[in-house]
Amino acid sequence: MRAAIRLARAVRAVLAAERDRWLLWLPAGVGVGIGAYFALPDEPPLWLGPMPLALALCGIAGARALGERGRVPALAALVSAAVVLAGFAAAQVRTATVAAPVLERRIGPVAIAGRIVTVEVLPSAWRLTLNAVSVADLAPERTPQAVRVRVQGAQPAFRPGDRVTMRGVLMPPPPPSAPGAFDFQRQSYFRGLGGVGFAYGTVTVAEPNPEPAAWALALERTRQRVGDRIRAHLDGATAAVAVALVIGERGGIPPPVMTDIRESGLAHLLAISGLHVGLVAGLVFGVVRGGLALVRPVALRFPIKKWAAVAAALAAIGYAALAGWPIPTQRALLMIGLVLLAVVLDRRGLSMRSVAWAALVILLLTPESLLSASFQLSFAAVVALIAVYEEVREWRRRHRREAPSLPERFLFYLGGVALTTVVASAATAPFAVFHFHYLAGYGLAANMVAVPVTAFWVMPMAVAALALMPLGLEAVPLSAMAVGIDVVLAVAEAVANWPGAVMRLPAAPLAGLVAAVVGGLWLCLWRTRWRFLGAVGIIAGALSLSLVRPPDLLIDGEARLLALRTADGDLVLSSQRTNRFAQDVWLRRAGLERIGGGWPLQGGNSADGALACDPLGCIWRRQGRVVAIAWSPEGLAEDCRHADVVVSVVPIRLPCPAPVRTIDRFDVWRNGAHALWLDGATVRVESVGERQGRRPWSVLAQRRRDR
Repeated sequence: MRAAIRLARAVRAVLAAERDRWLLWLPAGVGVGIGAYFALPDEPPLWLGPMPLALALCGIAGARALGERGRVPALAALVSAAVVLAGFAAAQVRTATVAAPVLERRIGPVAIAGRIVTVEVLPSAWRLTLNAVSVADLAPERTPQAVRVRVQGAQPAFRPGDRVTMRGVLMPPPPPSAPGAFDFQRQSYFRGLGGVGFAYGTVTVAEPNPEPAAWALALERTRQRVGDRIRAHLDGATAAVAVALVIGERGGIPPPVMTDIRESGLAHLLAISGLHVGLVAGLVFGVVRGGLALVRPVALRFPIKKWAAVAAALAAIGYAALAGWPIPTQRALLMIGLVLLAVVLDRRGLSMRSVAWAALVILLLTPESLLSASFQLSFAAVVALIAVYEEVREWRRRHRREAPSLPERFLFYLGGVALTTVVASAATAPFAVFHFHYLAGYGLAANMVAVPVTAFWVMPMAVAALALMPLGLEAVPLSAMAVGIDVVLAVAEAVANWPGAVMRLPAAPLAGLVAAVVGGLWLCLWRTRWRFLGAVGIIAGALSLSLVRPPDLLIDGEARLLALRTADGDLVLSSQRTNRFAQDVWLRRAGLERIGGGWPLQGGNSADGALACDPLGCIWRRQGRVVAIAWSPEGLAEDCRHADVVVSVVPIRLPCPAPVRTIDRFDVWRNGAHALWLDGATVRVESVGERQGRRPWSVLAQRRRDR
């Protein structure tokens, strides 16, 4: 009892010493509420978040009546509950407000009409997002508000705001390719996207819109014009990267180039974030302030520093709009906005509070952002960097010395780039493993060259090109920008091809990621010694990788592709030409680089003798279990007698006797892709439908309700 009292007093003393850091935990609390909402298997009633939140707020107001001794713990508990409930309620409200019709099945070929919202240029096609959609033979109340269509071949010039018609095929947004994989259906739901598909032949511009009145369409048209001007002066991958850096459109980057950029650890350079927005704002601030300082009467009579801050803020907002408002850009804009506001108000900007403010705003307005890799990577890197540089600043304050020489400043800059790369790479590693299943081994070497080139060469030329574009004089800065981009791409290609450049890892468990996040926040947000307890969570997250065991058998969402895991950990496929996208996802989630081989479908045994096939199906022996895979119904009766698990790509009309576990075409249709783990005593099965639950964005849940 005494030990518990002493511990409670010690914790209270530490919390009192950390009083100025309490507010930094507000976004974390909101994130807990959002995470709890998305983790539910069923959609909760709409009152479940707002009503308890209102009660918690009433409790906070009533806590003033308590005595001094009971008020503090009561307020702490009520405020904590209110913050978590605010996140839960925000997610509920957001889900309800974005609800829109979603296609339930494939439709087409059929006549499709809509107004273009965005035009994305791909390496060999265009991707059009349409709203105000009409689809032949589909009732208006069942027609999605927006769809995304891929078009190829010779096409007319189309722009955002134009109304177009086409003949094509539309499908529901595809579900994850494996349980726990990226959920495009959920992302599409919150983007208002109710269908995806492709067009046949030529798109017809039925109603050109020369000057759209809606500001969003006008902005998209401006973005398209800027991208077209860049592509008019530059070619190939260089043009695609330039477009990505200026307007945030990365779809045109060729896949091999994008792979090199990722595997060399330079992908962050394509995310328009603090580096890019900060450089734009800094350049405009310096040019405006320097220019006004040359005008003596203005410099002596007016607050030119504040004027420069306002100009920099406007430039940052314009660049963020031009980039399409991605999450890293939103975060950078909010933080830089606070710093510039502090300049205008003669206040000091608080860096960690700035990032907390940015996270809180984004989470409350778009709660689904919490689940995105973009949000997680961006904020993880920034929080870790601010925490480290707080310590660096404190160390420099204690060890003040005379102004460094120019060579020393250059060395300090290189040291800063190295430190920034190491810290950002370490902070984002858990998220990179969880979402992308690999780690870049030589990111430090690549960034030591690419970051200075981007900061001092590429981005200043990009700003100059944008400034001169209205005058038609962008050719020279774009040509200079291209030289810098070519340097960055050469570095990416070279580093990505070094031996051991990429460490591939299997999909990490969610519990491990949560442990690493909690540990990382604990380490970065607190300042006193107890923050080092966060290392426990980080170590637990890293150790969770040792507990990962990839599935033994995978079935895609159409029962057309199956994969088996061999004793040496490779994947063998029933077909290497079917559903290439699912193949890529399965490989990455297994931490593999290539397929181990195919099945002997025409008859015979696999190399290890575990798999035997004939025209009716296959028998696979693994972990003391027998799995029967049926291609036709003729052999199902025998499979049910001799197998522990029966997987049938055709419907099983008569159920197998217990305890045989069966998965047939109907199960896959209702629940999507399946994964099986075979242990000595048990068979564990997971499906995409079970992972998604009965949520509004799940087309599979709609199928189960309608059956």
